[in-house]
Amino acid sequence: METKIGTVTRYFPNIGVAAFDLTDGPLSIRDSIHISGSSTDLTQIVEEMQVNGGNVEKVEMGGQVGVKMDDKVQVGDDVHTVSIKGK
Repeated sequence: METKIGTVTRYFPNIGVAAFDLTDGPLSIRDSIHISGSSTDLTQIVEEMQVNGGNVEKVEMGGQVGVKMDDKVQVGDDVHTVSIKGK
């Protein structure tokens, strides 16, 4: 099951980091996320994220966060958390 938590607001290709606006839910280290858009379909585990240049474990709804990405994403892509049935 997927739950939308936000949107990609920036992507920095030189460092492989995306900035997310968490408008609809929180995000934590080790969450499984799915980024989807017109040309994006990426699922990965969040292994590293930062707020204002400092590493964080969790960002609440309403926050902004930078996440190291496994592949390219685009501004406007939707960000979902993916939950495994039974967990």
